[in-house]
Amino acid sequence: MKDKVVLVTGGTGSFGKKFTKKALELGVKKLIIFSRDELKQYEMKQEFQDDRIRFFIGDVRDKERLYRAFDGVDIVIHAAAMKHVDACEYNPFEAIKTNIHGAQNIVEAAIDRGVEKVIALSTDKACSPVNLYGATKLASDKLFVAANAYVGEKKTQFSVVRYGNVVGSRGSVVPFFQKIKHTGRVPITDERMTRFWITLDQGVQFVLDNLERMKGGEIFVPKIPSMNIMDLAKAIAPECDIDFIGIRPGEKLHEAMIMEDDARHTVEYDTYYAILPELSWWEEENNGEGKSLPEGFAYTSDNNTEWLKVDELKELVGEM
Repeated sequence: MKDKVVLVTGGTGSFGKKFTKKALELGVKKLIIFSRDELKQYEMKQEFQDDRIRFFIGDVRDKERLYRAFDGVDIVIHAAAMKHVDACEYNPFEAIKTNIHGAQNIVEAAIDRGVEKVIALSTDKACSPVNLYGATKLASDKLFVAANAYVGEKKTQFSVVRYGNVVGSRGSVVPFFQKIKHTGRVPITDERMTRFWITLDQGVQFVLDNLERMKGGEIFVPKIPSMNIMDLAKAIAPECDIDFIGIRPGEKLHEAMIMEDDARHTVEYDTYYAILPELSWWEEENNGEGKSLPEGFAYTSDNNTEWLKVDELKELVGEM
């Protein structure tokens, strides 16, 4: 990162702000915040008064704007997306334009502008998707993996980072529970529901780590804890009564990050997994010292070996 020109799409979001703080500490030459909301950019400019930051109004749907923004850029972190399940279900064409067509625009602009490395942020919902958001992110993941075959003699590398729910990010269940707990009631879809959890700091650090280790084509998955939704309610709103409202359309009881079919070409390291491309251009020596996974392996939030306890989540929320 040091002395590099870095661009973050969707840079005014929760991830973008945390990444900005870390990137400035690491000594980037220039950091470009690419997003379409001028108010959020204005507010972020007041928060980060640093001459190395540039604010670029644009939309990932606009390929010409991306070509201009990527001029002279070394590293791209692609965080822009339509992320809310309900919004994507109700506005499917818009989700496809942003999450799929936007991903293709990122790929083409990065190759043609000579960007060195691109990491795209994904989601556990892209693994065996049951909703449109997950389906568009699965398509996006496939585009970024396959993009390594389109580079030719150019130098660009593309990889993907896939992780679960971010504790405290805007629109997540933690701030939602905090907002409504004064009513004395919180809604729960199903008492059996489990989810993967990661903090913003951990998510940003995982992206930075994979910028160093990526060869181009991997989908990196961190080893992170799961939590039962009832334990989450106990941690955030222990004084509240529970209203069971049932699973919403497009929602899973448990999330997955690696299913059995992907596990056959996944390698395991101490703190993460790497789903490797099943394509002819992938070189076996890129696997490093990763271990193959056992037959029938799947990494899901209900079969996880690591669980977040109520007190641990309380501590995380307190830190935020």
